[in-house]
Amino acid sequence: MKRRKITILITIFTIFVLAVTGCRSKSQEVNTETSEPQAELENEIITIEHSLGEAIVKKNPKNIIVFDYATLDTLDKMGVEIIGLPKSNIPTFLEQFNDDKYEDVGTLFEPNFEKIFELEPDVIFVSGRQAEVYDELAKIAPTVYLEVDGANYLDSVTKNLNILGDIFDKKDFVEKELAELNKEVEEINTKVKEIGGNALVVLANDGAISAYGEGSRFGIVHKEFGFEPVDKNIEVSKHGQNITFEYILEKNPDFILVVDRAATTGGSVSAEQIFDNEIIKQTNAYKDDKIIYLSSQVWYVASGGLGGTKIMIEDIQTGLGK
Repeated sequence: MKRRKITILITIFTIFVLAVTGCRSKSQEVNTETSEPQAELENEIITIEHSLGEAIVKKNPKNIIVFDYATLDTLDKMGVEIIGLPKSNIPTFLEQFNDDKYEDVGTLFEPNFEKIFELEPDVIFVSGRQAEVYDELAKIAPTVYLEVDGANYLDSVTKNLNILGDIFDKKDFVEKELAELNKEVEEINTKVKEIGGNALVVLANDGAISAYGEGSRFGIVHKEFGFEPVDKNIEVSKHGQNITFEYILEKNPDFILVVDRAATTGGSVSAEQIFDNEIIKQTNAYKDDKIIYLSSQVWYVASGGLGGTKIMIEDIQTGLGK
């Protein structure tokens, strides 16, 4: 009788153990099924092809170093945090990145390779100013080269925003922002065509002046915003075509758009000072109050970013509203 009771107890215990084990197994299966997609998402990679090569980047990277202020501007608008950047000449509209929580990784032209290596970045973003050191940076971490072609400004901005949207899962955000940018640019273009007239873009550099026309780094003025160039033969050059105030009077543009390089890089004479002269006062642009002083830190140093492009649009809107 006792043996029978013992046998029954053993049987009941065995059934209980099997039941518990089975429940655990099912629980583990569910956990595995739910965790696999998450793991796949975290391990997803994107291949970015650019004019200097290609970069294989982990989606939603965490340790981000940025050498391109336009990219920094866009990432800031996306709410993406970074760990390091060159801090020697940060544009005023991005001055929050002077905070000590961000590591200083050198200058725009001379990266601190040792510091960058120590930070173990998941990705590094660069632009034209870092083209010569791209290969060295790419040895440390995946390096994405994002360039802006002034002759096709909006196309470049669109391409770069879409790349960043893919990397950081911000496609909806990018689509909305691009739609807004395109709408505002179209409105400016329409207004410029209605007003008529031509324009000249001038870079002032501590007393010296140079002109930029179609296809230049400031080509957005003509292609996207729709201003007719006062001179279709301006040399396309990184530093512009050297000109004189007599040249400006001879061409006599309806609009003069001025970028003050000295205000960005340092200088003793402002653009407003050198344009306050008797020759300029004879031009149509001066008489009609159509000399537009652009936000130089954006136009000269940080064009191509989301916030910067909006500032460029605002500059033109303000100028047209005079």
